[in-house]
Amino acid sequence: MTSHKDLQVYKESLLLVKDIYLLVALFPKDELFGLTSQMKRCAISIPSNIAEGAGRKGSAEFARFLYISMGSLSELETQLDIAIMLNFCDKNGEMTQRIFYIKNMLSKLILSINKTKPTV
Repeated sequence: MTSHKDLQVYKESLLLVKDIYLLVALFPKDELFGLTSQMKRCAISIPSNIAEGAGRKGSAEFARFLYISMGSLSELETQLDIAIMLNFCDKNGEMTQRIFYIKNMLSKLILSINKTKPTV
């Protein structure tokens, strides 16, 4: 890997950020500092932590930041469920699929990093 920008999971997570921004723009204005803000923060956290982890020294640190990305992704998934429950948006199969796809890619990347980690 030359850069985090070469990772497909990074590219997909950037597209998720865009999708979330477009989605929350339709939320009620009184949610601007509530769910809207939270969902944006979580979405941005996913590619940001992938990038930060890739820029750190060693595979253990990279894996740790990928786990943080995974946590942000799970948090975002929950917030999307809440937005659907509150009728701020309709159930979006494409968004749900993208989240699942990114989770799967993160899991596989973490597994591959942990397999290559030297044992002491």
